Amino acid sequence: MKFNVLYIDMNSFFASVEQHLNLELRGRPVGITATEGDHGSCVAASYEAKAFGVKTGTRVREARELCPDITFIPSRHRVYVRYNLAVAEVLDRFAELTRIRSVDEFQLALSGEQKTLEGATELVAQMKAAVANEIGESLRFSAGIGPNHLLAKIAGKLEKPDGFSWLGEENMPQALAHLELDDLPGISKGMGARLAKAGIQDIPSLVALDPRHARKIWNSVEGERFVRSLQGMDVPLPETKRGGYGNSKVLAPEFRQPAEAYLVSRWLVEKATARLRADGRVAAKISVGMNAVDGARWGRSIKTAASQDTMTFQNINRALWRAAWPALKGRDLMSISVQLSDVCLLSERGGDLLSDLKPAERTERERASQAADFINARFGNGTISFGVNKPHPGFFERG
Repeated sequence: MKFNVLYIDMNSFFASVEQHLNLELRGRPVGITATEGDHGSCVAASYEAKAFGVKTGTRVREARELCPDITFIPSRHRVYVRYNLAVAEVLDRFAELTRIRSVDEFQLALSGEQKTLEGATELVAQMKAAVANEIGESLRFSAGIGPNHLLAKIAGKLEKPDGFSWLGEENMPQALAHLELDDLPGISKGMGARLAKAGIQDIPSLVALDPRHARKIWNSVEGERFVRSLQGMDVPLPETKRGGYGNSKVLAPEFRQPAEAYLVSRWLVEKATARLRADGRVAAKISVGMNAVDGARWGRSIKTAASQDTMTFQNINRALWRAAWPALKGRDLMSISVQLSDVCLLSERGGDLLSDLKPAERTERERASQAADFINARFGNGTISFGVNKPHPGFFERG
C-alpha cells in the first residue's frame, strides 16, 4: 500500500506551549481562556485537565468545579503562532510541508520510501524526536497517513495523544466503523440529518455510497469529492482563486542581507512566471515588497505590457530593487514578496502591430521561457535558470 499524505495534529497545542514555557505547569491541569477572570470559556485545555472533563468550550466556573487545581492562562495567539512556525520548520526538513492547515495542524506530502507504512512509521518517529529535542518535550503530536488529505486527517485524530494511525483500502471502512458520522470532519448535524433522511446511518454506508448520489445529498460537488476521498481516491484540494501569482518569503537568517534577499527575489520571479505560463496566463503588473527586521517597509509596483516572459519581470524586479537600495542599507530583511497581477488569459491578449505580434501569440522570449519550463520539468527544477538566483525552499515559503 502506498500513502501520499501525512497529517500532523499537535496535542493540546496552546496548553502544551504554556507548559513548555513554564516548568511549574508541566504535568498539571491547564486551561487556556479567551479573557482573564471567571467569565468566559476555555478555548483549550491540557490533557491533565481533559482527564477531569474539561474541554474546549467548558465554562471557566464549571472547569474550576470539575478540576479545582486547574490553572487558567489567557490565550496568547502570537506566541502560539511563533511555535507553529518553529514546528513547521522542523517538519519541513523531513518531508515537504504543503499546507499549514491551522495553528496546530500541518499537512505534508510523502515521497519515496516515506510512502510505505514502514517508511512513514520511521519518518514520524524521527519527527517526534526532532520536535521534542529542538523545541521541547511538552510539544507532542498525533500523526496520520492516508492516500489523500481527508483520510490522513481522520487517521491523525484516531490515537491521541502522541499516536500514529493509518487509513487505506486495506482497513477501510472497518477502521472507522466505531465512529459516528458527525465524528468525521465536515459532517455537521445538519448534514447528518440529510444523510439519515437518505438512509445513511453509519460510516460504512457512507463509504459505500455512490459519489453521484452524495453530490445530490450535499447539493454540491463537495459531496462527491468527500465520498470519493473516503473511498481512497487522491482527490486534489481545489485551488484557491486568486487575482494574481505571487510568492512571499519569510527569510531564514542567512538570506537577510539585502544582496542575498535580492537573489531570493529573482528565484521568486522565476517561480511566479513559471506558474503563470503553466496556467496559460499573462500579467501586466509586478509588485515587490520588503519588510526589515527593524520594522521598516518598502514596496512599489510597476505596470508593463501583458507578458509571461521571465526576463521581462526579472528586469523590472532589478529596477525596483535598485530604487529601494538606499532605504535597505544597513538593514536586515525579515521578508520579501513578489506579486504578478492584472492577469488575463494569453488567449485573450491582443496583438501588437508594431512588433507584428498576433493576438494570443507568444513572443520569442516567451517561447524561450516556455522551453526552459519543459526542460526543468523533465530534468528537474533549476536545470535552467534565468541568471543567478538563490532558491529558498522550506517552511518559510508563503504563496
